[in-house]
Parts: sequence; C-alpha cells; structure tokens
Amino acid sequence: MIRLEKKMKKIPFCPPERICETTSIMLAMALLLTSCNSKTETASPTYKDLTEAVYASGNVFPKNEYKVVANADGYLQQQSVNEGDVVKGNQLLFTLESLSQDARAEAAANIYRQAEANYADNSPILAELEAALRSVRTKLENDSVNYFRYKALYDQNATAKADLERVELAYRTSKNDLAARQKALARTKSQLYVDLQNTRSNFRVNAREGDNYRIRSIESARVYEVYKKVGELVRKGEAIALLGNPNEVYLQLAVDETDFSKLKEGQEVLIKMDAYGEKVFKAKVTKIYPKLNKVDQSFRVDADFVGESPSAYYGLTVEANIVISKNPKALTIPKAYMVGKDSVWIEEGKEKKKIKVQKGAENFELVEVKGGLTDKSVLVKE
Repeated sequence: MIRLEKKMKKIPFCPPERICETTSIMLAMALLLTSCNSKTETASPTYKDLTEAVYASGNVFPKNEYKVVANADGYLQQQSVNEGDVVKGNQLLFTLESLSQDARAEAAANIYRQAEANYADNSPILAELEAALRSVRTKLENDSVNYFRYKALYDQNATAKADLERVELAYRTSKNDLAARQKALARTKSQLYVDLQNTRSNFRVNAREGDNYRIRSIESARVYEVYKKVGELVRKGEAIALLGNPNEVYLQLAVDETDFSKLKEGQEVLIKMDAYGEKVFKAKVTKIYPKLNKVDQSFRVDADFVGESPSAYYGLTVEANIVISKNPKALTIPKAYMVGKDSVWIEEGKEKKKIKVQKGAENFELVEVKGGLTDKSVLVKE
C-alpha cells in the first residue's frame, strides 16, 4: 500500500509593524489620488426672481371664539349639544342641577302670586275693608239724619238737650270712623302695592339666578370642545365648552423677534398645512401684537385668509411665509457662498480674494447683491 501525504504551503509571517507601514502607504496614495481629482466649486451671480419672506408657524382658529362658563356651582344635569354641533344665539346648551335654587324660585313665585291676588280687584283683604267702609258710611248716613232731625226738634224746644247731644256724639263718631276706615283702606292698598313690587322683584331675581343654572350660547357658533360630562361638578366661573364662528377662521402666527421689525399690516402670507398636503393658501397680515412672548422669544401676528380658506377646524397646524419684498430681476448668489454676514471669496486671475458685498433681500437659498459684485464675478467657496 502506498501512503499519500498532503503538503501544506507555508505563508511567510509578517510582523505588525510591517502591516502598519503598508497601510499608511496605501492611505497616502488614496489621498493623493483624491486631491488630484477634486476641483474647487465656483459660481457666478445670476439675475433671478427673488422673494424675501419671513418664516412663521402657528394655527388656524375660528373667529369670535369664546367659552361658555357656569355662573353658579352645580352638577351637570343635562347636555343638549355635542362637539361639532352648530348652535344658534341664546340656545340652551347645558343644565346644572339646582335643587335649593329651584326651591327658592318656587317659594318666590308663590309669594308673588299671593301678592298679586291681594292687590287684585277681587282681593279678599280689600273686599273686607271696603265692606266695613260701606257699613260705616251707611251708619254715618243714619246718624246724620238723626242728628239733623233732633237738632230741628231742639230748635223748636221739642226735645231735650241731652238727646241732641247723644245723637250728635253718634254722628261725629260715625264721621270720624268713616275717615279712619278710608285712610285704612288707602294705607292697605298702598302697602299691598309695595308688597307686590317687592315680591315681583324677588321673583325676577330668583328667575335670573335660575338662569345661572341654564348655560346658553352667546351667538351662533360651532361647538369645538366640551370640557365636562354629565354628572360632574361644575364650579362657578369654570368653562364648560369652547365655541367659535362656524364659517370664518383666521391665522394666529408666531414670528421670531429677529424678524419682527420687517413686518407690517397688509403683507401677503403663503400658508401650507399638513392636513391639505402641498396645497398653498393665501392670507394677509391683519394685526401685529407688540408684546414679546418670553417663552419662545416670538411675537404674535394674526392674518385673514384671502380667497379660499380651510374648513373651520380648530387648531390646524400651519407653516407660513410672510412676504416682505419681491424683486423680479435681482442679482443673486447662493447663500452657501457667503462668508460671515457680508463677505465672499472671489477669483481674480489665479488669485483668491475676500471682498465685502452689499446685501439686499434674502431667503433660505439666495442672497440679493446690491453692490460689490457683477454677473461676471467668479465666486469660490472658502
């Protein structure tokens, strides 16, 4: 039998320092090749349609936005509307439970009805006084007849003086009684009238207090949010729902304080919203608020839509450009070639030179050059 042996080829050992040396040589060659192939980026100023704009972000809100609040403490007993509903002015929206107030209102109503009955033409109190007055008047008539009859008899010496004095006393007593009864009737009528007015005022006050437990809309609006659920406790002054104009919306934007000085009313605004994809809406600045928001160092700017506007959904997020100026033929350079705030590098012959330029309008990509360069200048990056 013949035995076959497999021979292994030996690989020469290379020490680590030799590997490092070889790697360094290869990297140096690669860098040399790269530097030989790279070219310096250049550009020249060009005339373009340049629009300068200020960036702003914000939201869409309904006009005449307001919150309905409770004017009394109570549990929410009834909810008559839901989010998305459009309501009319003075429409009942919510009802709060008001057991004690209902009891007070009922008592005030009963007292008012009683006061009305007491002062009416068929009032039992006045009827009793008038009946007593008629009796006194009848008695006075009889006493008057007796007095004058006895006086005539006395003048003829046909009766005694004591009899005349007796009937005269009865006559004067009836006369005084009639005057007293008339005054009592007048005084009672006056008091009943005052009572009626007081109870009517108290009834109306309680009725108004009852309205505090019935929450109504101020004007026609859409219900955007309801903060409370039936059965929850509502405190006086606490908001129950958010409402706003169902047909008109406006923009509430935030502009960085560095751009605030460029703004003025009437400027055009271009808006995009995630909810509407690439669609662009137009608006104009209507109000600029002078107070700085210290939280995000921005100023508030309001704008109204021009032409088409989005549906009246509350709080849609927007991104906007407020147009500051437009130049249909501006000499511009790419913003990437600017060095600092007012300088660029140019190529003159075979030399690289840094010069200052006079800037005009600018946007995110381009800068208008008003002086220092021509359309023949060659710009180079630093």
